[in-house]
Amino acid sequence: MEAKEKQYKQISQEILKYIGGEENIIGVAHCATRLRIVLEDNEKAELKKIEDIDLVKGVFIAGDQLQIIFGAGLVNNIYAVFSKLTGTEDMSLSDVKSKSALKQNPFQKAIKSLSDVFIEIMPGILAAALLMGITGLLGQKGLFGPKSIVEMYPIFQGINRFVQIVSTGIFTILPLLVVYSATKRYGGRPILGLVLGAIMLHPALADAFEVAKGSQNPESISLFGLPVQLVGFQGGIIIALMMGYVVAKLDQFFNKKVPDMIKLFLAPLLTVFISSLLLFTIVGPLGRELASLVTVSLLWMTQNLGIFGFMFFAGIQQIIVITGLHHVMGAVEAQLLTDTGRNFINPLASVALMAQGGAVLGYILLNRKDTKVKEMGYSAFGSVLFGISEPAIFGVTLKYKFPLIAGCLGGMIAGAYVYLSKLTAIGFGTTALPGFAIAASENHGHMNYLIAHLIALLCGALFTLAYGAIKSKRSTL
Repeated sequence: MEAKEKQYKQISQEILKYIGGEENIIGVAHCATRLRIVLEDNEKAELKKIEDIDLVKGVFIAGDQLQIIFGAGLVNNIYAVFSKLTGTEDMSLSDVKSKSALKQNPFQKAIKSLSDVFIEIMPGILAAALLMGITGLLGQKGLFGPKSIVEMYPIFQGINRFVQIVSTGIFTILPLLVVYSATKRYGGRPILGLVLGAIMLHPALADAFEVAKGSQNPESISLFGLPVQLVGFQGGIIIALMMGYVVAKLDQFFNKKVPDMIKLFLAPLLTVFISSLLLFTIVGPLGRELASLVTVSLLWMTQNLGIFGFMFFAGIQQIIVITGLHHVMGAVEAQLLTDTGRNFINPLASVALMAQGGAVLGYILLNRKDTKVKEMGYSAFGSVLFGISEPAIFGVTLKYKFPLIAGCLGGMIAGAYVYLSKLTAIGFGTTALPGFAIAASENHGHMNYLIAHLIALLCGALFTLAYGAIKSKRSTL
């Protein structure tokens, strides 16, 4: 034990040396596998030398954080020693993310803020999506024979019905949860976000889905001379995001401007009333048009670009991950699910990720005598299997360039199969192995999900091996 403590101290001292010293540190924390450090100046970090430190499996800079991969368990021990050495023991991962955000430009901050909104409610979405996957498995015909599990074993009918109800609960109030989370994220009081969310889904309003189908006529009123239709905002995810921002900013404004003597009741009254007025007169109509534009654009891509549109998206999706723009896709996928009931983006993102995993395996095979590459590669591939591609991208494929391209090509091939097999998902937020549960069951969806991912894995590996062999042959000439 003493020897290990000495080793960890040596590693910590070397890290400190190669990141520019203690004065270059803004914050330190760790996640499941990585030591995460926010630096004053990233240019002072000597990445190559850090990568050569004992037990380091990879290093990269992402999200304005220096992230050093050690692996599960080991990172806890390294962090304990390093944080004590640098006097940063009391910092949490959220503290580090906050300090990292201070270094971002306005565009990066906007993207991150959207991501934060969905991170807040993602556990509930994932739970519901996976439960939907379970009921899909129980009710799907052809997966385990000509009959579904429920038909073969009627004892599961009650369980299946119960799971159906439980799994769809969150989606009936998703706009409410988004307003709550967005209000909280943008600095307002979350309870006021809940109030606006409840107004959006008020039972006295005509159901938005029924109105869209023409089976219900909404009540019309006049608000300060403006004609307003009293239609609910079921499925209004983009509207909910916009309203969360509006509520937060109005709450902040009235808390500053209203005198303390009457602030307790007047500030929230004004926030709720004016927010509601904006909801029905400006934000709601604008949000509906924006949501329609997003959905129509995506559907246009599938109908007019066909297989090439799917291949293009799957080919560049992991490039989007590198930029951080993928965080906004949650809102788009949620809106797509609301409008169509299916999500074709999720399987495309999943096969794109798996193709990068294949490229990692291909690079490991090319460098099978290099212990460092194998350690880093296997760790990164393990993360890919559970839907996390950053270690693979920043630790291997982007670092060595050609595996990234090979992975993108593998994603394109798998994207073509997604199109041809009509593979979609009934949820979002989870990919790779966990994503199997939310694959839509129609058209043998679960089987096609496995085949698509196998194609992505093999193509990513084969393209990497092929390029590596050509490169090796050229270097010997």
